[in-house]
Amino acid sequence: MKKLGYKLATVAVGALLTATTLTACGGNNPPAASSNSSSGPAVKIGLLLPETKTTRYEAFDRPLFEAKIKSLGNYDVVYSNASQDASKQQEQAESALTDGVKVLVLDPVNAQAAASIVASAKAQDVPVISYDRLVAGTTDLAYYISFDNEQVGVLQGNALVDKLAKDGVKNPGILMVNGSPTDGNAVLFKKGAHSVIDKSDVKVLAEYDTPDWSPDKAQSFVAGQITQFTGQIDGVYAANDGTAGGAVAALKAANVSPWPIITGQDAEITGIQRIVAGDQYMTIYKAIKTEAELAATVADQLAKGETPSDATDVAGVPTKLLTPVVVTKENIMDTVVKDGFYTVAQICTTEYAKACAAANIK
Repeated sequence: MKKLGYKLATVAVGALLTATTLTACGGNNPPAASSNSSSGPAVKIGLLLPETKTTRYEAFDRPLFEAKIKSLGNYDVVYSNASQDASKQQEQAESALTDGVKVLVLDPVNAQAAASIVASAKAQDVPVISYDRLVAGTTDLAYYISFDNEQVGVLQGNALVDKLAKDGVKNPGILMVNGSPTDGNAVLFKKGAHSVIDKSDVKVLAEYDTPDWSPDKAQSFVAGQITQFTGQIDGVYAANDGTAGGAVAALKAANVSPWPIITGQDAEITGIQRIVAGDQYMTIYKAIKTEAELAATVADQLAKGETPSDATDVAGVPTKLLTPVVVTKENIMDTVVKDGFYTVAQICTTEYAKACAAANIK
């Protein structure tokens, strides 16, 4: 695999925030106040996250966003998690709007259905930040913050194809365990991965779009394919660490050997530990702290009636895309540990202590 240089997204975003100039905002986003003084009533900011099966949202996105926004002024966060239920998220959005939020930060369960949330917010002059996933079919968003999600798929695909070639696997066959079909990001991951895999000599034996990103459903799919393609599965493209965990469980239950190359994403602690142990080959690290804090900074600006500048355009929406990074056993120390995302102690629990020592993670 071509060695990838490690780029800290925090550097780029730090420069962005330093250089950002603010201008008065017109149209449907009148200034809420010239300042957000701690002496006045708290300004309410809505934060709607999509699900809990991916551990990042409750463990990182929510607390990081809340800490940053409260450091910027007198804010109260009106928070809800939709547990992968688009109708529930619609109700949560209506409740937040009724509660008087001045800005809505929305990570949609269903990219298409969430357009109605944006329309409701616009009707009440509440700007919406599309967070991590882009709401589809609308240009009424105030801002979009995410990572280059098609590039995530490209990085995963390259890692898998290159590792199979490096290991000398002849006529390799793989399973593709994609993300939720209602998640716009999953569509981009899949597109990016296919752009690499389809041009290689790797054969896709079977492919599955995993409802709700469910590890259990990913496990059931992979278990069925092991029976059908005994001895032919050289790799598993798993779109995130949760689905990778499901794939690993199925493969271990079937005592598959030789062990296939398995991808992942989100740098979940369990994913990092599987990499250390050799059960998973790689994951994608996304600097969630940078993403969450940038969302809070933009929400603060919008609440004050200011418009963030220095954004690119994606589907007619002002956008900032951050840089995803490949993590393998070789660069765990230089990525997730160096950034303080995890400590060595968190990774190298008793179960993984010997594997950590072998990998020089200390």
